[in-house]
Amino acid sequence: MSSKTSPAHFADEIEGTVQGHRDGHGFVIRDDGQGDIFLPPNEMRAVLHKDRVRVRIVRQDRRGRPEGRVVEIIERPVQPLIGRLLQESGVWLVAPEDKRYGQDVLIPASALGVAKPGQVVVVQLTEPPALFGQPVGRITEVLGEIDDPGMEIEIAVRKYGVPHEFSEACLALTKTLPDHVRAQDKKQRVDLTDVPLVTIDGEDARDFDDAVYCEPAKVGRGKGWRLLVAIADVSHYVQTGSAIDIDAYDRATSVYFPRRVIPMLPEKLSNGLCSLNPEVERLCMVCDMLVTAKGVVHAYQFYPAVMRSHARLTYTEVAAILANTRGPEAAKRKERLPELLNLHDVYRALLLERRARGAVDFETTETQIVCDDNGRIEKIVPRTRNDAHKLIEEAMLAANVCSADFIAQGKQHGLYRVHEGPTPEKQEILRSYLKAMAVGMSISENPQPSEFQAIAEATKDRPDAQQIHTMLLRSMQQAIYTPANSGHFGLAFEAYTHFTSPIRRYPDLLVHRVIKAILGKTKYQLPALPVPGEAHAKLAKRLAARVAPPAAPGEKPRKKETGAALKETQSWEAAGLHCSANERRADEASRDVEAWLKCKYMRDHLGEEYSGVVSAVTSFGLFVTLDAMYVEGLVHITELGGEYFKFDEARQELRGERSGIRYSIGTRVQVQVSRVDLDGRRIDFALLTEGALQPSRSQQKEHKGARAEGKSKDKRPAPEKTKLPMAREKSAPPQQEKRSARGKASKQKAALLNTSPKR
Repeated sequence: MSSKTSPAHFADEIEGTVQGHRDGHGFVIRDDGQGDIFLPPNEMRAVLHKDRVRVRIVRQDRRGRPEGRVVEIIERPVQPLIGRLLQESGVWLVAPEDKRYGQDVLIPASALGVAKPGQVVVVQLTEPPALFGQPVGRITEVLGEIDDPGMEIEIAVRKYGVPHEFSEACLALTKTLPDHVRAQDKKQRVDLTDVPLVTIDGEDARDFDDAVYCEPAKVGRGKGWRLLVAIADVSHYVQTGSAIDIDAYDRATSVYFPRRVIPMLPEKLSNGLCSLNPEVERLCMVCDMLVTAKGVVHAYQFYPAVMRSHARLTYTEVAAILANTRGPEAAKRKERLPELLNLHDVYRALLLERRARGAVDFETTETQIVCDDNGRIEKIVPRTRNDAHKLIEEAMLAANVCSADFIAQGKQHGLYRVHEGPTPEKQEILRSYLKAMAVGMSISENPQPSEFQAIAEATKDRPDAQQIHTMLLRSMQQAIYTPANSGHFGLAFEAYTHFTSPIRRYPDLLVHRVIKAILGKTKYQLPALPVPGEAHAKLAKRLAARVAPPAAPGEKPRKKETGAALKETQSWEAAGLHCSANERRADEASRDVEAWLKCKYMRDHLGEEYSGVVSAVTSFGLFVTLDAMYVEGLVHITELGGEYFKFDEARQELRGERSGIRYSIGTRVQVQVSRVDLDGRRIDFALLTEGALQPSRSQQKEHKGARAEGKSKDKRPAPEKTKLPMAREKSAPPQQEKRSARGKASKQKAALLNTSPKR
C-alpha cells in the first residue's frame, strides 16, 4: 500500500460500472471519472460485465492499481447475452460471445427451446452468478449457425444493444404518412424547384439528405458567391413526442455496417419522403449564405422551402468533371457544369479561410470493406477523399456554423457539437514527446488548433511524420453533444452544431426544430425523454457539481440556474449525453463487425507473408498494419528477438537494451500471419525481417553511456524491462486491457475528430 494513501480513503465506497476482462479479472469504471478500480478474479465470480456496483478499495495490487471489493450490486442490466450453445458431459451451457462475460451460462434442458448444439443463441438470465455458482438462463432466440451470412451483424446489434426493430406504434404511424409532397405541405415555404440544386454522395448511398447550389454574387463591395445548402426537412414529418420520434431518439443515430444499415428512421422516410431523390419535390430547410472571396460567410438566412433535385451525382463523377471539364463525364453533365465550377470556386475560398483560422486538417487513410453476395470480404481498399468530398464537407461545415450562430443569437437551448482542447495531462505528454523526437516545435500553455496544424505541416516530410501526426491526434479529446457551447477545437470554430444530417442523426433533428421555433418566434420545448440508468447517474453527478453554466470565451460568468431554467438545462444535458453515448455505441458495433470480418478474411491467409508498417507501439509489442490488406495485427514482444526491450513512452517506441534497435510508429516490417482468434477479434503476426531503425553512432554512444550509468547507479533490474525467452516459445495471449491501445490511433482518427458532416 502506498504511504500517500490514507486508511480513510480505503473506507470510502465508490459506485461504478463493471468492465469484465477475458482473462477473468475486471475493473470498475467509476461514475466520478477518476481512475479505474481493479477487481481480481475472485471478486468477479458474483458480478457480470456491465453490472453497476458499489465497491470499497482495500489495497493496491503489485502494479500499483487500486484493488476493490464489491460490497453491493446496485443494478443488473436486463440486456440479454449472446453466445454459442454447447454440451459438455451432458450439461448444456452457452459460452458468451463477448469474452468480457467471464462465465458460461448453464441452460436447463427445459429452457433449450429449439436450439441445437453449436448454434448462436440469445439467452436471458434467470439466476445471477454467485461466489460458488454459475449463472443460469433460458434461450429466447436462435440466431443461426456461426457461419451464416450476416451473423456478425446479428450478434453485434444484440451485443451492443442497438435497437434494430421499429415499434408497432412507429410502423403504424409511418403508414399514415403521404407518399409524396402534398399541396398543403408547401404552404409558407419558398419555392426553389427551379433552382438547380444537386446531391453529391457516394455510389452506394441510398438516402440523400443534403443538396447544394452555388452562383456568383456581389458580397459587400467585392465579388463572392451565393451558396445554398438544402437539408431534408425531417422535422415536418417527425413530430415531437410521436411514436416515430420516440424510436428515433432511442436509436439517436443510424448504424452503418458493411452491406447493411440500421436506420434511425423507417425506410419510408429515410429512403422516401425525406430523401432528396432526383426529379421529385421534397421539403427542405435551407441555409442561404453569402460567401466572400476570402471564404468568410458574410451573411446568411434560414428558411423552409420546397425543392427538386436536378441531379444525383457521385463523388467520383464530380471529381472527374472538375479535373477535366472537356472530358466525357463533363459532357454528360454539361447542363450542371457551371454550378459545379461555382461550387469548386467557393470551396477553394472556404479552404483558404480554414487554413487562415488554423483548423486541424490531418490526412488519414480510411478503408472500405468490399463484400460479396454472401457477406464475405472480397477486398479491403483505401477510401480516397477527392475534391468532391472536400467540396461537400466545406459547404456542410459552413451551414453547421451558421446554425450554431443562429441558435446562439436566438438565445435558445440546442445541442452544440463541442470538441474541447487537450487536457493539461495530454498537453504535457505531447510536449515531452515532441522534445524527445527533436521536432523543434511545441505547444503553448494554452494551445490553439493552429499550433497543431503548424507542427503537422512542418513535419509532413519527415520519415516519422505518421508517428508524429498520430501523437497529435491522440492528444485531443473526443467530440460530444452538449447544450453548453465551448467551441470546436479541431475545426477552430467558436460555435458549431450538426444541422446537415437529420435523417441519420437525432441532434440534427433537434437543431432543425430549434431553428424553426426561432423563425416562428416561439420557443422549442424539449419533451421529457427517457435516459438510460447509467447516463442518468452521470448526468445527476454532473449537474450536482455545477455551480453555474459555463460561459463562452470572453463572456461574463453566468448566473446559477434555478427552477424551470435548471430543469430545461437538465433535459438538454440528458439529450446530449444520450446522443453522445449512442454515437459511441454505433461506432463500437461497427468496429466489432469490421474486426469480425477481417478475422474471418485472414483465416484464409494463415501462414502467408506480407509487408506492413508499425501503427502502434505498446509495452507488450507492436501493432502492424499490412500494406496490401489494411488489416492490423499484433507482433508480440516475444517475437522481437532474444534480448530485453524497453518501452519508451515519451518516444512511443520499443528499444533493444543490447543492440539499441528501435521499433516505432512508421517502422516497416515483414510479417507472417501466425494466429487468428475470431472470438477475441485478434490477429497475431510473427516478425520475419526487421526494418527497425538502427541507432546512429551518436545514439549508440548515448545508449552505451546510459547503460553504464544505469549499472553504476542501480544494480537492480528496471521494472519496465520485459524478459524475452531465448528459445522461441508461444506466450500467453496479451492482456485485453493493454490491447485497448490498438484501437486508440484508428479510433481517434474516426471518432475523436468525428466532425465530418457526411458519412
